[in-house]
Amino acid sequence: MSFISKTTAFLGMHALRNLVSDSIAIDMGSATTVIYVRGRGVVVDEPSLVAVSTTTGDVIAIGTEAHQLYGREAREVTVIAPLLSGVVADFERTREMLAFFVRKARGGLSYFSRRALMSVLSDITQVERRALLTAAEHTGIGRVCMIEEGLAAAFGAGISVDDPHASAIVDVGSGKTSVAIVAHGAIVHARATRIGGSDINAAIIDHVRRHRGLVIGARSAERLKLQLAAANMPAELAQEIPVKGRDVLTAGPEAIDLTVGEIYPVAHEVVRKIAQGVATTLTELPPEVAGDVYDRGIILTGGGAQFGTLADHLRDLTKLPVRIAEEPRYAVVRGLERMFDEPLWLRRVMRNDPGLLLDLESGSSAFEI
Repeated sequence: MSFISKTTAFLGMHALRNLVSDSIAIDMGSATTVIYVRGRGVVVDEPSLVAVSTTTGDVIAIGTEAHQLYGREAREVTVIAPLLSGVVADFERTREMLAFFVRKARGGLSYFSRRALMSVLSDITQVERRALLTAAEHTGIGRVCMIEEGLAAAFGAGISVDDPHASAIVDVGSGKTSVAIVAHGAIVHARATRIGGSDINAAIIDHVRRHRGLVIGARSAERLKLQLAAANMPAELAQEIPVKGRDVLTAGPEAIDLTVGEIYPVAHEVVRKIAQGVATTLTELPPEVAGDVYDRGIILTGGGAQFGTLADHLRDLTKLPVRIAEEPRYAVVRGLERMFDEPLWLRRVMRNDPGLLLDLESGSSAFEI
């Protein structure tokens, strides 16, 4: 075979290998799992929920199908969220959920993925990290690199790995809020608190039960949060919507009307804790870094970034400019995508923290770009 023929055959095999063994980026959160496949974009964006039979223990539905059952499960079915505040709470269900989503992301083109980038919280423990890696191992992924969520969100919000000045990224999720200060493509300072948008739902459920005598479900609480709650005092406090549930005293079906004025202080107490955590983190910065943040302000990412007037509330509290990243829900996975497109970025991150890398095939720390 001639040199040209051999070269053509090699290039053909290389292209085929990339086709059938794709590179994927995974942002697995408490509320939603988003998976990006290189060359195909975001292919999975589904609730991080699993429906399980209480009699057999078998998984009945995952993701969107499980969410459709949520709140109206059959008596022998329960819907669970296997991730709590961004970390594994139920390993077996997390493993099955991740395997399901990865199979769906591949779309039948491949049974094996050579590499994956997965976002993790900045304060994740070794035990929690190992649980995520083991869950990834069961999906057929060969090599996994775990990237701190704040760093990925920074890249997804447009920050460059070569930027020498510090930027503050606040990622507001369902079960956590993380603050990351990024400069030179690395984390300068980070703090994560296990409080997020789902805590507003829980506070609303608790308030309605205690003070209005009505038990409501998570879906109703989410609707109340989106329609009535805000971070700053709304202009129209009298706006009201009906909500239905089970009466505490009679145990029968009941409906009441709730107003903005009643729900606002309930949600605001949770928002205050989130905002105070951000403000406290900003007081821990070195002087030069604090100066950069003063000039640049705060970038909001995550599903909770667009919660009513949160940006305004942070702006009032910190006296800093605050902007919401484009498509904030996808900031993390978009940042992981940029690291695939810019291999030098990934190499630099790996040099800064080689402990985030694991070859699940051999146990080594080689990650092919």
